[in-house]
Amino acid sequence: MPQARVRVTGGDLRGFQLAEPGGARLRPTSARVREAIFNVLAARTEDAAVADLFAGTGALGIEALSRGARQAVFVESYRQAARAIVQSLARAGLAGSGSVVRGTLPGALDSLDGPFDLVFLDPPYDSEEAAPTLGALAPLLAPGGLVVYEHRSRYNPPERPIGLEQTDRRVYGDTAVAFFTVLEGA
Repeated sequence: MPQARVRVTGGDLRGFQLAEPGGARLRPTSARVREAIFNVLAARTEDAAVADLFAGTGALGIEALSRGARQAVFVESYRQAARAIVQSLARAGLAGSGSVVRGTLPGALDSLDGPFDLVFLDPPYDSEEAAPTLGALAPLLAPGGLVVYEHRSRYNPPERPIGLEQTDRRVYGDTAVAFFTVLEGA
C-alpha cells in the first residue's frame, strides 16, 4: 500500500509536500495529529530550537520550522529517510535552519548540542529504543523545554522518566501524544 503524501499543515510552508524516502516503511504523523500537536504548542514554536528524533519524513521538525522555529536537528537511522529530509529542507529553503544526524537512538543523543526548547519523539510503535531515549532527554532540554512523545494509544509511557514528568496526554484514535517537562528540582 503506497504511503499518503505528507504535506506541511501550517505556517509559512503550509501545503509544502515533503520528499518521500524510497523503500522506507515509515509511519508519518498524520496531518490531523500534527495539527493537534501544534495547536497545543501554540506560541512555544516561535524562535524554538527543536530536535526531531526518529525523524522519519521530518514532518514534525519541518512543521515546527514552518511555524517559526529558528532551528531543527533531525535524527534518523534509515539512510533513505535521512536523505529525503535533506531534500525537503533544501527544496523548502530551510537548509540553513535544519541539520540531519544519521544515527540510532538513544546513542545519537551524545552528538546533539542542546539545549532544545522542543523535542519531538516519534519512535516506531513498540520500539525498544523509545523508553531509553525518553529517559535520556532531560539534560538536553532548555529551561521550560517540552518533550512531545507520540505513541500507540494502548501504551502508557512512564509518567516520570528520568528527570521528566508528564504534564498532559491526548488521544487521537490509535495515536496518543504525551507531553513532558523537566521535573522540578531535577
